[in-house]
Amino acid sequence: MNRLPVIPTLLVALAVATMIGLGIWQLQRKAQKDELLSRYESAVGLPAVAWPTVPDPATLPLFRRSSLICARVVKIETVSGSNAAGKAGFAHVASCQTGKAEGADAKVAFGWSERPQSPKWDGGRVKGIIAPYGAQRIKLVSTDAVDGLDILAEPSPSQIPNNHLLYAIQWFIFATAATIIYILALRKRTKAL
Repeated sequence: MNRLPVIPTLLVALAVATMIGLGIWQLQRKAQKDELLSRYESAVGLPAVAWPTVPDPATLPLFRRSSLICARVVKIETVSGSNAAGKAGFAHVASCQTGKAEGADAKVAFGWSERPQSPKWDGGRVKGIIAPYGAQRIKLVSTDAVDGLDILAEPSPSQIPNNHLLYAIQWFIFATAATIIYILALRKRTKAL
């Protein structure tokens, strides 16, 4: 009588259970992301808010209109971006001081160009839309033109991907494939004996 190999069977069962668990977790993350994106969509038409000097990661006012005064431009970075017409190019993002504190405490995306130029910008009052931005968490995307630069594309919640359903399907496919491969390996082993 052929017996199942205990250790390989346990390892495969553990791996398959882990993959199924990861798929379920991704489905839960999808629901959370759907709720977050819905909240962002509803924020688009709300009144302007004050620029958060210390943004709380749990309650970021993303996609709300705001304004700030860039009292001093500390540095300017050039990153990929799109203009209001949707053309790809370069966004220019300034690290600004907004108060008396040392160092930069706000990021301002102030314009777009087709080429990676080094624009000059002295700061000043900026009106725009709060958008996500890496480790800084937020940036203000200017809705006004700066001399020599085009207006950037307005940030939108539709630009934030929600790939969790695809990730869940991927984990379920991996679990199914691992199960099928193990069953085929067991059949081959049984025929060989």
